[in-house]
Amino acid sequence: MEKRLILGLGNPGQEYAGTRHNVGFWVTSLLSKRHNIPMKQFRHQSRYGVGEIQGVSVILAQPMTYMNLSGQAVRALLNTFQLKPSQMLVVYDDFALPLGAIRLRESGSSGGQKGMKSIIERLGTQEFPRLRLGIGSPDSAAVDHVLSTFDAHEKEDMLITLEHAADAVEAWLTDPISLVMSRYNKNWIQSPPTETS
Repeated sequence: MEKRLILGLGNPGQEYAGTRHNVGFWVTSLLSKRHNIPMKQFRHQSRYGVGEIQGVSVILAQPMTYMNLSGQAVRALLNTFQLKPSQMLVVYDDFALPLGAIRLRESGSSGGQKGMKSIIERLGTQEFPRLRLGIGSPDSAAVDHVLSTFDAHEKEDMLITLEHAADAVEAWLTDPISLVMSRYNKNWIQSPPTETS
């Protein structure tokens, strides 16, 4: 059975748990709950669990290196499980996308995201799938924004987005990526209707 690595990016530690930078962790945690795959193993600079989703053998992983050194954990996991970068899906935050937006792509640059930059540098390639979740544009410095928490309304919207992101990951395991992109690459938060006088 083919194995796939589903990797959520974030920062370890309670102080970062609720921050925008950790939505990749949130998606993998949601998949862990949905499919009863506990992430209780701590090796290869990661927290991870091995199980099955949609009949596919998967490793759900969260690097414990802090975001900027994510590439170290990714390289170790790929080596350990003898996987190619193309068999991995990286899930992470993107402040260039509006809150509620999901973008799946087959490959591409880091877009300035430090975790992705580290992964691309360590692997020597950017030819691997990734799923970006919009966290909204910063009003302040980017680093302050990604390390901030969601307000109550944003959190409600983010919880909806996470469900669709997890659905997209499940679909990626079994369907052609072009089909998954056409189905899930959208903003899942509907704008409120404008009032007419």
